[in-house]
Amino acid sequence: WQLVREPQGADLVVINTCAFIDASRQESYGVVREMLALKKAGGTRGVIVSGCLAERQKEKLFDEMPGIDSVIGVFSRDEITRAAERLIGGLGEQRSIFRPAPATALDDSGRMRITPRHMAYLKISEGCDRTCTFCAIPKMRGKHATKPIEEVLREARELAADGMRELVVVAQDTTYYGMDLYGEPRLVELLEQLEKIDGIDWIRLMYLYPMHFSDRLIDTIARSTKIVPYIDMPLQHANDTVLKRMQRRVARAPTEVLLEKLRRQIPDLVLRTTFIVGFPGETRSQFEDLLGFVQQWKFERAGVFTYSLEPDTPAAKLDGHLDEDEKVDRRDQLMRLQQTIAHAHSRSQVGRIMDTIIDRQSTDRED
Repeated sequence: WQLVREPQGADLVVINTCAFIDASRQESYGVVREMLALKKAGGTRGVIVSGCLAERQKEKLFDEMPGIDSVIGVFSRDEITRAAERLIGGLGEQRSIFRPAPATALDDSGRMRITPRHMAYLKISEGCDRTCTFCAIPKMRGKHATKPIEEVLREARELAADGMRELVVVAQDTTYYGMDLYGEPRLVELLEQLEKIDGIDWIRLMYLYPMHFSDRLIDTIARSTKIVPYIDMPLQHANDTVLKRMQRRVARAPTEVLLEKLRRQIPDLVLRTTFIVGFPGETRSQFEDLLGFVQQWKFERAGVFTYSLEPDTPAAKLDGHLDEDEKVDRRDQLMRLQQTIAHAHSRSQVGRIMDTIIDRQSTDRED
């Protein structure tokens, strides 16, 4: 198969969808409808829908959007080429292919990458054992499934040999790595092995849940010459009542102890996090607790989302749902505060000399 830049004129289109929140679902539906219109106009012969929307909606997609040829779940991705061959071969009856979540994460070696040429994502596990009331990820991605250390290292060496300078370590719950397969967290052991790979200059850690963030992990990051001082830790809120309704199983006080350790022990640390505002039952006072928390800890980076009601999640059944205007107002208020903090941090870096990796050389300007 040869990939082309534009869907117009392609033999078929494969749409890898997202369904994490309502906005991503609607975007996925919109792209599918656009490709179905292209198919109807003769611009392509087939439309295959894969990814999380496919896993979540399954065969219902055939009724929701007539014209789809195949619906393929997240654990059946190796069936995409076979489905494509059937379509091109004239065996184009509607097909859906779904498999249960595997015991260990799928092998990602040999994949096509669409990231900048210097970096690649390195997925170390799949799924999540958390029971956050707002989140539908376990319904789509299954329970936590660790990718064995030797498989992760093999993929990392492959990426290094292909010129990757930065590895971005990702999972739905990175600090939980190893618990299901080895009976204990193994992120530190994995990082120690990744550091030994020649050609890799930077290792960046994403989605580090506060639980299982051990002192040993902090020490490993602080000592490392390759793990960048950048930690992405989704906190979601800071008020204990809201955190309990979210079923986050963390509280503000121990989180602040962890944040203090990170700030103290890792020089030049950049902390990134995400917050949800407008969660069912969130009072004005609880929201102001969150504002105070952000003002206190001054995260260098933060994303703020309005609560998205996800069908079949416990939070959908909670009382006290806020209207959309109030949620948007709270998001905007928190983002204004965060922008002030981020701008102040950026100004504090003016005049510093830092190492960087160049993505590409601009051809737009001579200087």
